[in-house]
Amino acid sequence: MQSSPVPSVKARVLAVVGITISGLSGGLVGYAVTDLQCENSCNSLAGSIGLASALFAAIGVSIVTNLALKAMAEWKTNEKQQSIRERYPVE
Repeated sequence: MQSSPVPSVKARVLAVVGITISGLSGGLVGYAVTDLQCENSCNSLAGSIGLASALFAAIGVSIVTNLALKAMAEWKTNEKQQSIRERYPVE
């Protein structure tokens, strides 16, 4: 039974930081655009759109981050398998 290698702590922390920054940025952009488009004071609408934008941005970046971490784990596994093949060649 094979176990997949876990990404390093640094990679996981950077992933969480990236997801958080993207969520904050998406929320800010969504709020600002809605607030600028509204003629009257519509803070509740701008807040709702900002929250939805933050969620969409964070979900999108988390999907990309998850795929990148899985690719890193697969790359490490392939490197380990290749080094074992080079160390113990089958003839």
